[in-house]
Amino acid sequence: MSATWTFVCAPSELLPGEMRTVFDEVTDTPILVVNLDGQLYALEDRCSHEDYELSSGSIDPAEGSIECVLHGARFDLRDGRALCAPAYTPVPKFPVKVDATGVWTRDDRG
Repeated sequence: MSATWTFVCAPSELLPGEMRTVFDEVTDTPILVVNLDGQLYALEDRCSHEDYELSSGSIDPAEGSIECVLHGARFDLRDGRALCAPAYTPVPKFPVKVDATGVWTRDDRG
């Protein structure tokens, strides 16, 4: 588990519908941070079906999901759960914090 928060970007640099990928400074886990209508969510940037980067996919703001471009698996951005086949396993969700200096995330798995 990483106790160190990883800097993502300045708050003004992540507008609704945009996403950024960073690597946790301790675990080197790829983390995708998405602005969904002003709320920030962070998921591991790996499809649980085929270990492909979710950041290559597209966001559906109405559904609150992201679709993996490889096989079309969709995941809920708010909690990481798989929404359709071929994925059945959720992707890990991570905390996000925002302060005056930036947007931050970390791999908090124990």
